Amino acid sequence: MSKLRGALRRERGELAVFAMRCLLYAGLFFLFFGLLSIENWQLKNISRTLATTLITWSAMTIGMYAVYGGYDVHKRKSRPVIGSLLPANVLTDLVTFLQLQVMNVNEHNHDRLTLFGEDFKWLLLAIVLQSLFIIFMVRFGSWLYFHLTPPRKCLLVLSNLDHRAEIEKKISRYRLQWQVTDVALYNAPDISERVAAAEVVFLAELPENRRLRLMKLCYDHHRDMLCKAQETDIMLASARPIIVDDAPFLEMDYRKMTLVQRFTKRLADIVVSALALLIFSPAMAIIALCIRIEDGAPVIFRQERLTAGGRRFSICKFRTMHNAVKPEDFSAECDDKRVTRVGAFLRKYRLDELPQFWNILRGDMSLVGPRPEMLANIERYKNALPAFVYREKMKAGLTGYAQIEGRYNTSAEDKLMLDLIYIESFSLWLDVRLLLRTVTVFFKPDSTQGFAHKPEGENRTEATEENGGKAS
Repeated sequence: MSKLRGALRRERGELAVFAMRCLLYAGLFFLFFGLLSIENWQLKNISRTLATTLITWSAMTIGMYAVYGGYDVHKRKSRPVIGSLLPANVLTDLVTFLQLQVMNVNEHNHDRLTLFGEDFKWLLLAIVLQSLFIIFMVRFGSWLYFHLTPPRKCLLVLSNLDHRAEIEKKISRYRLQWQVTDVALYNAPDISERVAAAEVVFLAELPENRRLRLMKLCYDHHRDMLCKAQETDIMLASARPIIVDDAPFLEMDYRKMTLVQRFTKRLADIVVSALALLIFSPAMAIIALCIRIEDGAPVIFRQERLTAGGRRFSICKFRTMHNAVKPEDFSAECDDKRVTRVGAFLRKYRLDELPQFWNILRGDMSLVGPRPEMLANIERYKNALPAFVYREKMKAGLTGYAQIEGRYNTSAEDKLMLDLIYIESFSLWLDVRLLLRTVTVFFKPDSTQGFAHKPEGENRTEATEENGGKAS
């Protein structure tokens, strides 16, 4: 009976989220069209301009929903939802505003395209009010859903207790959604009863045959489950069902990019990186000057990394640490004193990576791909994680799943799984989505979080790229 009540409360909460979602998009619509109609009389009457603008706004809203995700306050924390909806709304408004201004170039309105005319201030006001409305609706919607829906009781199944604290810590970040009420080893004699007593089952890394048995057990008991992703899971996730005669098979292509896709991806790399270097050149000059003023030369450091096919290249970044750093130091901890004041600012907003557009233009890297690792760590990772070599199927990238969803201190294994998800599900549309989603890292205060401590015998990556590199 208690499980039935819990299911009814979840359905009530989801209905509330649906109603809030409708209210959110209705509010965004009326704020945009209401304010823009002050200077655009066509939007107040049934006209071709109104119809075209409605179609553009609706199409952009749907497209941005596909890229950033929508009002899923019942699945994600408030900050990531806000960080997704804000850029999606701004892009929607800007594109729709541009289309409206183009439509206004006619004998009845303007004789030339005007982007910063009188109605531009109404656009800015609409964006500001919409942003405040988004923040309120997300915060209130999240509170309402979790007020109506209690956290679900979770069973955590492990192969051993070594990783219990680590996994429980990750789940506890979503304590309003899940509450770990039971922890069991996969071979516990009463595992079936404990699965039946839970609402959600988390399956950590388990032996393949045992995990399959537990998945069937959850299926038999009608329990939701979350399985820790492994290599075979990611490989199968991109497989296509195919019928050979009358037998069902799963088809998986080893080569993920066709010739046309490779050409298009490289062309996009050249165009975007060249434009980025041109646009950001004033900012890069200011950053270089700030580094020189605070800490002297050098401004840029170079370090050997690995890209597709195991080829080495020299990566470029702005220097963010003091010059006097011992080569054997490979980790940056929270509040690390070696990071300069300018470097801390650059790391926070990822500005230290701007010189990598030069690497992309040269062809060493791509806009989207697995993050290039330090050579000092690669052999150790390959020994500990044999699947690490699969990252070399794709050219190293400036951004990707590991950079958007992960943090500096995300474990090497989890970063590997995120990179494999990108490699195995590659498409040009996925590249576009990840590029647009990269802006959301600025809404993640822990995205550049250093390591709380340096584990014995373990070298860390990303946060110490000056070490062992050449400054110039």
